[in-house]
Amino acid sequence: MTIEITNTSGQLVPGDQVQSLLSFAMSELKLNPECDLSVGFIDDDYMTELHIKWMDEPGSTDVLSFPMDMPEEEGDVVVLGDIMISPTFAANQAVVAGHSAEHEIYILATHGLLHIIGYDHAEPDEEKIMFALQESLVEKWKKSQ
Repeated sequence: MTIEITNTSGQLVPGDQVQSLLSFAMSELKLNPECDLSVGFIDDDYMTELHIKWMDEPGSTDVLSFPMDMPEEEGDVVVLGDIMISPTFAANQAVVAGHSAEHEIYILATHGLLHIIGYDHAEPDEEKIMFALQESLVEKWKKSQ
């Protein structure tokens, strides 16, 4: 499996932990461990550009997902896609949420992975399912460390 982590944000990020978390989450979600995934930590200016270009929404955001291939069935090896995270946005969001910036990044990375494999939160029922799953995956991973 290849989980590529890049950091052009200028911030310190928990890259090794995110790699471990996503590997754990992919296993829990029954994704083939040979699937490829890319995570980029980027600065707010670049996140703003991506947010405008791909979501047609102003300003920065916390995380964006760019799915590539969807596994047709359990065990398929595919290029899952890219997750882009703004550590600056995440840190500000963490203060409001009352937890660490690292925890926020873990939640965002998991959130991004769930989007890549088809989860959404446009409707209240979908949001409840997706947010519960991302919290559960992060907590299970933390306990396994």
